[in-house]
Amino acid sequence: MVIVTPDHWHSLQSIDAAKAGKDVYCEKPISITVRQGRRLAEAVRRYGRIFQTGTQYRSIPTIRQVCKFVREGGLGKVKQVFTLWTSLGGFFGAPRFKPYRHLMDIENSGKSYAPLDITLPAEPVPDGLDWDLWVGPALWHPYNPAYHKNPSPGVVPWAFCEDFGAASVTWHHSHSADVIQYALGAENSGPTEIIHPSSGVYPTLTCKYANGTLLHLVDNWPMVKDVYKAVPATARLAGNFGGLFVGERGWVTSMSTGGPVEGGPEKLFEEMKLRTRQVNIGANNHHANWFECIRTRRRPSCDEEIGHRSASLGHLAIITHKLQRSLKWDPDKEEFIGDEAANRLRFRAMRAPWRI
Repeated sequence: MVIVTPDHWHSLQSIDAAKAGKDVYCEKPISITVRQGRRLAEAVRRYGRIFQTGTQYRSIPTIRQVCKFVREGGLGKVKQVFTLWTSLGGFFGAPRFKPYRHLMDIENSGKSYAPLDITLPAEPVPDGLDWDLWVGPALWHPYNPAYHKNPSPGVVPWAFCEDFGAASVTWHHSHSADVIQYALGAENSGPTEIIHPSSGVYPTLTCKYANGTLLHLVDNWPMVKDVYKAVPATARLAGNFGGLFVGERGWVTSMSTGGPVEGGPEKLFEEMKLRTRQVNIGANNHHANWFECIRTRRRPSCDEEIGHRSASLGHLAIITHKLQRSLKWDPDKEEFIGDEAANRLRFRAMRAPWRI
């Protein structure tokens, strides 16, 4: 079964498919809350299904080689990692939101790094669309095309609304989190601290792992050079769906859609033995890996636990942005330490009759 519905349906449909004896390929993010993702992972294991998360960038040969190099210590200890996290401002600047801007407080809502509870004016439901079913387990919102219609290929329209999606987690961060945690050997775990910039410790939201590695979420790539001074001013940084790793021995990128892999010093590439530094997105074998694992019943490259941990990393960032303060996280128990308000945001109510 292939699940390509809006985000708020992913966990429920995956669980139902597992119960029905189906193997599942589910688009990212596989959940919109931490608790949903954990329930999905439990169900897939309980019913013995093969689950692949749609984070295909890790399956590009060049990216896999870079990740393997970092994972096996090619950079020495990884001190810092950088990846993109975007506010809602650019999204709300699209023409389709123009009729509603006076209702949305764009000046302030556009600054948000977390999805928002935004109810747009009701408009007539198009013929053939069961809007009540589309909303499903989410809290009710009247139909508006800004939630539902893709204005152009590749745009996920609903992700700005917290009941339907997860902003950057939906748009790109699930891909980046998967590639980064794979390279760090943390794909079945997660950070132990999420440090909000209001703490004054780092200029942008930062996740800290148990071994001390820092993952900085930045608005754009120039911040890596101008704010963090982490790579040379001449470094070419472009693309998305991955990250930039800075270690004891140098730095290297794992982004896609932005040209070749970059890094330094040059001797690192001699050690990596890349067949090419070009990142060919179409060369990935992500779907083929799922089909092969359906036949062999082996774990695919991005199974339910990995998909859950990738989505969860973004959910932790969203919760930290919502609360506007730093948080400590136990990745084994999957709970915030000594913070009940934060723990309540790990799950949310569902509209009857849906439940997990």
